[in-house]
Order: sequence, then structure tokens, then C-alpha cells
Amino acid sequence: MTDQDSTRTPYVPNESVHPWRRFVAIGDSFTEGIGDPDPTNPGGHRGWADRVAEVLAAQVDDFAYANLAVRGKLISQIVHDQIEPAVALHPDLVSICAGGNDVIRPGTDPDAIAAQLEDAVTRLASTGAAVLLFTGVDTAFTPVFRGFRGKVAIYNENVRAIAERHDCIVADQWALKVVQDMRFFDDDRLHYNSLGHHEVARMVLRALNVPNDLESLQPEPLPIRTWREARGEDLGWAREHLVPWVLRRLRHQSSGDHIAAKRPEPSPILFPDSH
Repeated sequence: MTDQDSTRTPYVPNESVHPWRRFVAIGDSFTEGIGDPDPTNPGGHRGWADRVAEVLAAQVDDFAYANLAVRGKLISQIVHDQIEPAVALHPDLVSICAGGNDVIRPGTDPDAIAAQLEDAVTRLASTGAAVLLFTGVDTAFTPVFRGFRGKVAIYNENVRAIAERHDCIVADQWALKVVQDMRFFDDDRLHYNSLGHHEVARMVLRALNVPNDLESLQPEPLPIRTWREARGEDLGWAREHLVPWVLRRLRHQSSGDHIAAKRPEPSPILFPDSH
């Protein structure tokens, strides 16, 4: 089951229910929306941030949204390439989810990664904008990333401490149990699919205390597979996704090389009936 355009008609209250007029999203593939194809833009990606922006835009006048996130970026690249451009856009709401690509690399230190995040948050918070942070998802459910669960948990505790020090809003993926199910993930087993991004959007709106009518969507039942079929799928996944990922690491390449931000400037959200 997919949500298709089920969130294209967001909740519209009688009066403004949130204070924000300019939302800027910062980060990597998670915030860019990889895994969630945009049906209105062939080859484009939608993602949780677009979904949240649609709801926010429907509730206030003169709302604008920019998304500076680029897939594959490490936290140092996000800090270097996205923080000051985001500040220059004068947001009153800014989200930053960074460090995930660093945490899942062998030998990295979640405390050192968090120190870089705090530098970025300090700069963003100094503008007076509301800052939204994310904890990482609990990886216990996936064999591929289960080994990083401890590092993710340490990083999450740092994120919560940073949020406390800088009065940030926290969107808690670790507690979002519904997405700890591979049916909410794309074929690469790393990025959320449309259902996953939809659930993250619902979580973010709860964290922002914004009323909406996004409903929980149920995935299709898991197909019954034989052991041989399951192993065949694992081998296919390894060839198509794991091996290229490892090769990029060895070559010091990124999936985001030569990729530009999809919404570098704040612009209005255009709904299907917009002219």
C-alpha cells in the first residue's frame, strides 16, 4: 500500500495554529526525501520535510519553504555547506538532521560527531529561529545496521542534551516504533519509503504541536517467502545497493557528489489547485 497523494490536501483550520512563516530544512538524504518519489515531479523526491511544509503552508498566509539537504553528506559537509546559507535565508523554523552518515561509519566517535552538531545548533539558535533536531532510529530491527545500535543510542543522548541546552524541539525517531519495520523502508534498506516519510512527517507535526489530518497508513502484509527466496533477495540487495555503497566509501565518493539542493531558496508550496 502506498499513500499516493493522500497528504496533498492538508488540514486547514479556521485560524492560524502555528507561528512559522519560513521553514528551512538542513541535512542529508533523510531530509532531501530519498526513497519517497514525488508524483508531481518525475525523478524528484518528496520526503517528510515537504510533507510537513505542505501542512504548515495550508494553515498560514505567506509561508515559504527551502530545503538545502543533499544526500550522502557527512556532518562536516553539512556544517560547511548548509548552515550559513540557511541563516542567510532568515528562517523562523529550521530543522537539522545530521550525523547519521558519520555514525554508521566504522571507527567514528558519536561524541565527536555531536560536538560538530552542537556548533551548528549554536549558530542556528543564535538567530532566534525555532530549531528542530532528530534522534536516530532504533536499528535493533534491521540486521544490516543492528551493530551500530549502541553508537546511535549514544549519539541520541547527545542530541537530547544539545536540545536541552539550546531550547530546541526534538523529533524522536528512536521512539517511533511503527517505522521499525522494513515495510517502511525503500528497497535499499537504508532510506524510508513513502510510508516511512509519511510517518516521520506525522511525528514532526506532533513535536511541533501542529494539528493536522494526516492519518496512520498501514503497509501491505509481508509476503510469504521460502528461505531460498529470501536469500536470493538478500543477494540481489547486496549486488544492487551494498556493494556500490562500499565501493563509494573506498573511493571516497558520495552519492551526493555533483547534486544540488532541491529547494535552495524559500518559495511557496503549490497545491494541486494552485494557479
